[in-house]
Amino acid sequence: MLTFSGHRTRTRDGVSRRRFLRAGALGFGGFTLADLLRAEDAAGLGSSHKAVINIHLDGGPPQMDLIDPKPDAPADQRSPFRAIPTCLPGVRVTELMPKIAGIADRFVFVRSLTGSAGRHDAFQCQSGFGFQDLASIGGRPAMGSVIGKLLGTPEDPAPPFVDLLQGRGKVRNSARPGFLGAVHQPFRPDISRLFHRELEAGMRTELNRLGARARGASLSLTDELSLDRVADRASLLDRLDSIRRRLDESSEQIAAMDRFTRQALKILSSGRLADAMDLDKEDPRVLARYTPPPMREGALAQSTAEGPEAARKLLLARRLVEAGVRVVSVSISDFDTHRENNARMAQLGPIVDHALWALVTDLEERGLLDEVAIVAWGEFGRTPAVNANGGRDHWPRVGMALMAGGGLKTGQVIGKTDRLAGEATERPVTYPEVIATLYHCLGIDPRGAQIVDPTGRPQYLTGGAGPIRELI
Repeated sequence: MLTFSGHRTRTRDGVSRRRFLRAGALGFGGFTLADLLRAEDAAGLGSSHKAVINIHLDGGPPQMDLIDPKPDAPADQRSPFRAIPTCLPGVRVTELMPKIAGIADRFVFVRSLTGSAGRHDAFQCQSGFGFQDLASIGGRPAMGSVIGKLLGTPEDPAPPFVDLLQGRGKVRNSARPGFLGAVHQPFRPDISRLFHRELEAGMRTELNRLGARARGASLSLTDELSLDRVADRASLLDRLDSIRRRLDESSEQIAAMDRFTRQALKILSSGRLADAMDLDKEDPRVLARYTPPPMREGALAQSTAEGPEAARKLLLARRLVEAGVRVVSVSISDFDTHRENNARMAQLGPIVDHALWALVTDLEERGLLDEVAIVAWGEFGRTPAVNANGGRDHWPRVGMALMAGGGLKTGQVIGKTDRLAGEATERPVTYPEVIATLYHCLGIDPRGAQIVDPTGRPQYLTGGAGPIRELI
């Protein structure tokens, strides 16, 4: 549980939702935040629960062991996990995903994800782009940072973007704001006490080298920096505003930092986010729902960085969305299966299956499934061929994604692969198309909306890519 020193605060009854904006109709080229809010008010748009939960399957999930079984592949290549029918006629997944099979009509199975940058990094799943894109001006921003830029306001009691990534996603600062700058970085609460994720030695070294850039903004206060002291600082800031404006009328960065400071105070002084992070406040029956059963007798087992409790990360994501967060990034690790792929997938597959089933059915019962878009995917797929260590290696040629909610036309399979699940043979889907689909779910037209980079040049959110046409 997060704790705050200084005077106690309580969450007000009810959840105040921020408004959303169909940006494509307005064009964001030179708009300020105030312009956006005025335009939204003029359009008469009401409040919205719309949000995105972006689940990174860290390491690159093997598509043939999860949603694209190939039982007729050669014996030395095919998955040992048998194909089982789903509730969709003719659509099969592997036996590791029985719960998703039962509600397959709520999902989209993307079997032809292409265009991987081939790098162990969640950034492409956060932005749609490789890490080198626009690197000379700071790099592309993660989707959550863009949403914070377009839809966040200093009055929000919850941050627009919360990053819960662990493993490589945390180490490599994958949920980064790019050229939008530190003002639009995500909030990164420390979830290590809830979900222990031991970092490999190389990752620990890399994290220490990045320092504060990887740790991001803190959501907790200490005895040395109480709510009272932060409030005093904000009051002083208000008194200095008029002087600052006279000294530098053109400084947008100063104005942005002012907004960031005020929003941080609002978030820290509201009990809402702290309550959302406290799973002890959840109904025990719901906690049980997000807890996978023990592995079946005789199943292959291997120690991984994630245990069954990792499924509860998606419960935490749901609670944050209900608290008003627009974009939540979360990870389930250890899909880098260069060794003993089958044993590791026997443990990880059921965790993902149970977690996604719990999240989708929970949101549906709460009337939120059409409002919350979900994607689960990785940085690339895995080789059809099994190596000498019984593992599957990196395979950027084709990967997989699962999508649900957000008002999408679910109950579909998008794309097709060859008999080995090694090449896309029909309807290739790119990373920017998936991100564009998520923007669409938030009511933003990714082909029309723009953000201005540090050179003054407007940049389209997904480089011109549109949503997956079959889903909207």
